Amino acid sequence: MVSILQVVQNLMHGDEDEEPQSARIQNIGEQGHIALLGHSLGAYISTLDKEKLRKLMTRILSDTTLWLCRIFRYENGCAYFHEEEREGLAKICRLAIHSRYEDFVVDGFNVLYNKKPVIYLSAAARPGLGQYLCNQLGLPFPCLCRVPCNTMFGSQHQMDVAFLEKLIKDDIERGKLPLLLVANAGTAAVGHTDKIGRLKELCEQYGIWLHVEGVNLATLVLGYVSSSVLAATKCDSMTLTPGPWLGLPAVPAVTLYKHDDPALTLVAGLTSNKPADKLRALPLWLSLQYLGLDGIVERIKHACQLSQRLQESLKKVNHIKILVEDELSSPVVVFRFFQELPGSDPVLKGIPVPNMAPSAVSRERHSCDALNRWLGEQLKQLVPASGLTVMDLEVEGVCIRFSPLMTAAVLGTRGEDVDQLVACIQSKLPVLTCTLQLREEFKQEVTAAAGLLHVDDPNWPGIGVVRYEHANDDKSSLKLDPEGEKIHAGLLKKLNELESDLTFKMGPEYKSMKSCIYIGMASDDVDISELVETIAVTAREIEENSRLLENMTEVVRKGIQEAQVQLQKANEERLLEEGVLRQIPVVGSVLNWFSPVQASQKGRTFNLTAGSLESTEHTYVYKVQGTGVTPPQTPSGTRTKQRLPGQKPFKRSLRGSDALSETSSVSHIEDLEKMEHLTSGPEQDVLETSSPEPHPGAPTLQDTEQTGALQNGAQRPEDDRPQVEELESLR
Repeated sequence: MVSILQVVQNLMHGDEDEEPQSARIQNIGEQGHIALLGHSLGAYISTLDKEKLRKLMTRILSDTTLWLCRIFRYENGCAYFHEEEREGLAKICRLAIHSRYEDFVVDGFNVLYNKKPVIYLSAAARPGLGQYLCNQLGLPFPCLCRVPCNTMFGSQHQMDVAFLEKLIKDDIERGKLPLLLVANAGTAAVGHTDKIGRLKELCEQYGIWLHVEGVNLATLVLGYVSSSVLAATKCDSMTLTPGPWLGLPAVPAVTLYKHDDPALTLVAGLTSNKPADKLRALPLWLSLQYLGLDGIVERIKHACQLSQRLQESLKKVNHIKILVEDELSSPVVVFRFFQELPGSDPVLKGIPVPNMAPSAVSRERHSCDALNRWLGEQLKQLVPASGLTVMDLEVEGVCIRFSPLMTAAVLGTRGEDVDQLVACIQSKLPVLTCTLQLREEFKQEVTAAAGLLHVDDPNWPGIGVVRYEHANDDKSSLKLDPEGEKIHAGLLKKLNELESDLTFKMGPEYKSMKSCIYIGMASDDVDISELVETIAVTAREIEENSRLLENMTEVVRKGIQEAQVQLQKANEERLLEEGVLRQIPVVGSVLNWFSPVQASQKGRTFNLTAGSLESTEHTYVYKVQGTGVTPPQTPSGTRTKQRLPGQKPFKRSLRGSDALSETSSVSHIEDLEKMEHLTSGPEQDVLETSSPEPHPGAPTLQDTEQTGALQNGAQRPEDDRPQVEELESLR
């Protein structure tokens, strides 16, 4: 048994060679251990005698159902416990089919074919819900009807009741049967609640089953409940998820429903005679007894207070928009960063007006979406206990969601975490505003710079993306460019060595696109012109150095070949001069002893600077190598800029800035003057000293030079002349 448990532990923690994963973040307290213990107890209870097991299961099931109906204000309801959250709705749809089609058990699909059922879903419903219902029920997709949300009045995420009524009338005229309507008490995206009271009246008028689901159903346990959520207690069925709300792991979801025919509920699968199905309620039964009514109310109330605390704090933060119309009925906080620009719509807050060009509208939308996505990822890393989620809405764009009802009990979120979240948002706002302001300037500078190409990447949240176009670059092709990759890799290395506040990355990672330099967020005012000039000059230097190296390699290769040919000719000439007899081993030695040959040492040296072959005779005779040609200077840019001590690259100069205080402006100007004085050189000092008019009787500049020359000549020792001559000869 110990060995088996050890194997399980190894599987849980993974292999040592794998990357270390994050620690468990779910807060499992005593109530969590009670819920986990319920599964083990259920396995032990299933071994009891059948009669005792039946009584125990009936007691647990009835107690749990009664408690849940009283806590969530659902009178005279039945409960179905299920592991899959959507399973309860599928069983409710099956119950509605059996209730509306009396001959369905006998005729089956023929009944549905003659009068097709219609299931109405909101456009803001959970993704994949309609497909799941059709797969579980065996219905074709035309049986689903998606109801649009309000576009002119009310919330953008509430079901349009008037349009729903029109759809119902059209389906009845076409011979279809309106079967079931799924309403939301807290949509999956932003937590908005449909007009459930009005929907209930419409369903009673046309005989439609009304099912409600959503996170806002948890507020039914509180003393004050909004009227829109309270109307859900009159619906035909609702699905609850007490596990995330109360921080209970491995607790089943619950579907409460009202129906008087036990035979139909048994056929639909809502009731079962299997002991395992009835024992699903045991973990929840134990947890509810442990928490009690006060504990349940306290946890849900704490989550709602967290959302209200965040809403009140974000209202005081500039450039943050909260997407909540009804704050009382929605404990979900959805917000996003926006930048008010000239010509922006005051209603949409940051979305350009329709009279702008479509390209400009799309560019502004993608820019804000990328920045909000970056902000959400940063906040998730800085405050992991907040449980934030980044999502993309159709109208608003990328937003950040804070849903404490689903995460606070699991992650143990406290009020201090909300305060830390607000502080992190305020600390990131200057970075976002500064980056958004510098994007257009960066694009203009790159467009004006020679050899650089601005790349529009809507998913990049930084200042921008730039690509260097080298001489052999094929601009019309997106294939791999080895030379360009080499240049961009060297450019990225040079930029990262500057130790600036900006981050530079290589991209993209997929191979179908050419290499680019991605410039990250800007935390302070950046000199875009200097940045673009640095990128252009550095890339040009790398390209020229690579070409110089390639040319030098070719020249060396040709020089070696030419040297081999000349040395071979020299050997042939030496054979002709010495004769054939001197090449015979014994005869040649005797002949060389009587008449030695005074042959000079000949060789070839290759001058890399001049790219030519030279004889080594001068080296062997005078013991000195040739001076050759002066090598060309390394290409350098004109981006040298005077910086204060400790000032990082790409920072705007402080001279002439109106932001300097009265106490600090003098010191900064003095520092700049000192830097200019040091870089001006000694020649400028001589000119400055000689510019004033000379005093009568004072020595002139010529007299000073002659006197200095005489003094230098008198002070120079005679012993230094041989050393100077020796150094000159060596050089």
